[in-house]
Amino acid sequence: MARKMLVDGELSQTNQEEAHFDFDLFVIGAGSGGVRAARFSANYGAKVGICELPFHPISSEVIGGVGGTCVIRGCVPKKILVYGAVFGGEIEDARSYGWELNEKVDFNWKKLLHKKTDEIIRLNGIYKRLLSNAGVKLFEGEGKIVGPNEVEVTQLDGTKLSYSAKHILIATGSRAHRIPIPGQELAITSDEALSLEELPKRAVVLGAGYIAVEFASIWRGMGATVDLFFRKELPLRGFDDEMRAVVARNLEGRGINLHPQTNLRELIKTDNGIKVITDHGDEFIADVVLFATGRLPNSKRLNLEAVGVELDKTGAVKVDEYSRTNIPSIWAVGDVTNRINLTPVALMEGTFFAKTVFGGESKKPDYSNVPYAVFSIPPLSVVGLSEEQAIEQANGNILVFTSTFNPMKNTISGRQEKTVMKLVVDAETDKVLGASMCGPDAPEIMQGIAVALKCGATKAQFDSTVSCTCH
Repeated sequence: MARKMLVDGELSQTNQEEAHFDFDLFVIGAGSGGVRAARFSANYGAKVGICELPFHPISSEVIGGVGGTCVIRGCVPKKILVYGAVFGGEIEDARSYGWELNEKVDFNWKKLLHKKTDEIIRLNGIYKRLLSNAGVKLFEGEGKIVGPNEVEVTQLDGTKLSYSAKHILIATGSRAHRIPIPGQELAITSDEALSLEELPKRAVVLGAGYIAVEFASIWRGMGATVDLFFRKELPLRGFDDEMRAVVARNLEGRGINLHPQTNLRELIKTDNGIKVITDHGDEFIADVVLFATGRLPNSKRLNLEAVGVELDKTGAVKVDEYSRTNIPSIWAVGDVTNRINLTPVALMEGTFFAKTVFGGESKKPDYSNVPYAVFSIPPLSVVGLSEEQAIEQANGNILVFTSTFNPMKNTISGRQEKTVMKLVVDAETDKVLGASMCGPDAPEIMQGIAVALKCGATKAQFDSTVSCTCH
């Protein structure tokens, strides 16, 4: 196997072993966390290499793309589709505001899909330029770890290249999980859902998390009939129960058919579509069936167990509070560690890794008061503790304050959809422990509230803040 060495910034081929490492840092995976860690490490003066699978909107074990899940097949394309779907309800409401619209308003799915693909291609190019401008050497191919300080990159033509590195960072993210039922091959995951050639008229969604609720909202907003199946009584397990009920009411209010405490037993291909059989024996026909049943760490092909890197039972890479594995030269950030699987968290972990290893500043990621957003229509956003978590974790009594109101916009349109806001407060200290909101612009509003919670704001300080809604 040929070894490639970096000489004056250029690649040259030699079989002579060098006393120094080829790289100070080699990153496997060029998603949000990996790119952030690579760029910031290079800015501290480190010689950095990074590898990523070739680009495609739909991922596989051998397909990926610089930018990772969030940019290519996650947050960015999903939010573009959410924005597109929101217009469906906005057009309905516009009539009450004096806009004279034809009864039938056409929606061009292929046009939106084309625009979405153009945007992720643009962002893929931007991420590549960010790496190049930082002096990071990008390799296209599949990376794996073959020793505590050695990585192997298999290029597109099958050629294997080996590099030594003082530090290795795993940032390979996660992949969608399929449930093993008969006919599972007929279902799609969120990857394919973002790139469907045709907009489904009848959609079945299995799952209760972010992705399930968001795609149900997207397809319904675009005019499809949507049936959402989940195992519990309410969607969004782990969120505040009161807010989960609000989301469920809103989903039904928008015309989504909810099927709680129901699972899918079998999928069968028919001439009329996909026959869906539930565990209650009910049957449905759908054009598309989406499995939104979780994601698993993308660690299987990295050769980690052979090198001795410890994994948990889901395949997540075990790390300490500084993102270091049990092998001192090997680190991991992002979804592959299965801590808090959000893009901003991966960015934080990548930043703090670079500061710790190359910036001379030991920094541990702070996972307290991380805001979450579910881009249902309307969206839900939370920060801090839910009421249930506060009851379980608080030392004393808690106070709960809720406000339910009709947004001014809905008073004219007649849309029956309340906004709900909630604060959970420590009764003794008056400190706000958690905040939730379901309604228009909730994620942007909650981002600001997250700053207040980080600063230890009290309920009295919230009350003393003057509104800016009228002028």
